[in-house]
Amino acid sequence: MKTAASDVFELHRALVRIPSVNPAGDPGTDLANTGEGRLAEFLADRLAPLGAQEVTLTEVLPGRPNLLARFPSDRPGKPRLLFAPHTDTVSVAGMTIDPFAAEARDGKIHGRGACDTKGTIAAMLGAFAELRDTLPRLSHEIWFAGLMGEEAGNEGAHALAASGFRADFALVGEPTGCDIVHAHKGVAWLALTTRGRAAHGAYPERGVSAIYQMADVLRCVRDELVAEFAAAPDPVLGPASANVGLVRGGSKINIVPEHCAAELDLRTIPAQRRPDFVEEITARLRRACPALEVELIRASPPLFTPADHPLVRALQTAGGKLVGAAYFTDGSVLADEANIPSVAAGPGDIAQAHTADEYIEADELPRGVEFYKRFLIATY
Repeated sequence: MKTAASDVFELHRALVRIPSVNPAGDPGTDLANTGEGRLAEFLADRLAPLGAQEVTLTEVLPGRPNLLARFPSDRPGKPRLLFAPHTDTVSVAGMTIDPFAAEARDGKIHGRGACDTKGTIAAMLGAFAELRDTLPRLSHEIWFAGLMGEEAGNEGAHALAASGFRADFALVGEPTGCDIVHAHKGVAWLALTTRGRAAHGAYPERGVSAIYQMADVLRCVRDELVAEFAAAPDPVLGPASANVGLVRGGSKINIVPEHCAAELDLRTIPAQRRPDFVEEITARLRRACPALEVELIRASPPLFTPADHPLVRALQTAGGKLVGAAYFTDGSVLADEANIPSVAAGPGDIAQAHTADEYIEADELPRGVEFYKRFLIATY
């Protein structure tokens, strides 16, 4: 299959037609459509004809590999520039379109992953194809990583960092409208549990309400944490945020509830990037309920790459503008665990990611090819 810019549409639709749904939670489809294995194999077959060398697939979880490829260089010892989109998509549950048809209509290409983030993959390969003869002579040795598992736990990025792979800069593929996300929020997801003592609802004084205990905790989140976060905003990202996304408790209207569970979503800023942050939050919440149980579900650090980094400036030369983001990416894992300065940039609109009728504007694809080409040429 050709992957020049003029054929990026064909490549993109082929990518969307290969299901690579992250199996975590409810994937909304049968297991045959989950996992990144088929997509990684497809990309390996396309990268080799573009001149990529040492194309390897490394299984991170069963049937779910990372892909890593190196392009040739005209001399040893160059700094490494990593292009790193993720290969998984979110669930297809509730979609109003065929998630894998890659239907093209009204100037859009529809399907799960069409925007997040198979558009960036297609555009990157399109740029590599058009610059195949130039890549070896660039100032950086070019690498490509298709990272699995970004949508649930960043497992692919963690595995790449743990493997000892290192680069001097990483461009993570995300639909940013070709703007440069050089800073984004981190995340800490906490599972909160309170335990009471059941009693007949006619005699509530004989029991201890786990829901009332949780109410004290949630009041602390709303009245204390949110206010404190708002008082200390980041100059790029604004304030950190706290959201209670789920609460479950009790078993029946006439029973004092002995159990209540909640899940707290904290979006953190660079000033909160410290190893004891979760412990600090836990201590705050336990002031409201000393017996509160807290479990960390997921954590990813915030990202900040200085605007004066030479390759950030090269991306600006390519046409991107500096922005921050409230969402998080594999870039923060690569920066935190592998010490790789990272940003996210690529074609598409993040507003279309994860939607019931996900699509990418078709014009974004050749725009992405040109953006990545200009960036690569700026490093020449």
